[in-house]
Amino acid sequence: MSEHTEDLRLAEAGALEVTLYSRPGCHLCEAAKAAIHPLLEEFGATLHEINIDGDPVLTERYGWDIPVLFIGPRKAAKHRINVRQLRRQLKEAKENAGQAHLVMVRKKGA
Repeated sequence: MSEHTEDLRLAEAGALEVTLYSRPGCHLCEAAKAAIHPLLEEFGATLHEINIDGDPVLTERYGWDIPVLFIGPRKAAKHRINVRQLRRQLKEAKENAGQAHLVMVRKKGA
């Protein structure tokens, strides 16, 4: 069984790459986008919004559990977004990304 292309993309997602699985006409998805937009700017994160209706595998996987939010390769939330929790998760992701970068720099210069 091969992995879905979206699984591969998520596995390689950077620490500050945010993925939102949604569908058109979903009021919770629209509320999630509005809630996360200021945090994306605050932390320099990028958003990948994926319409699950365009993919039968994702529709089967997420169905009515949308919105589903990932930070990097890790699931961060579904249904409703807790802004406080998301801010903490993005802060941790940014700190971890910075630490990983320092390790890479040290290894190159060693």
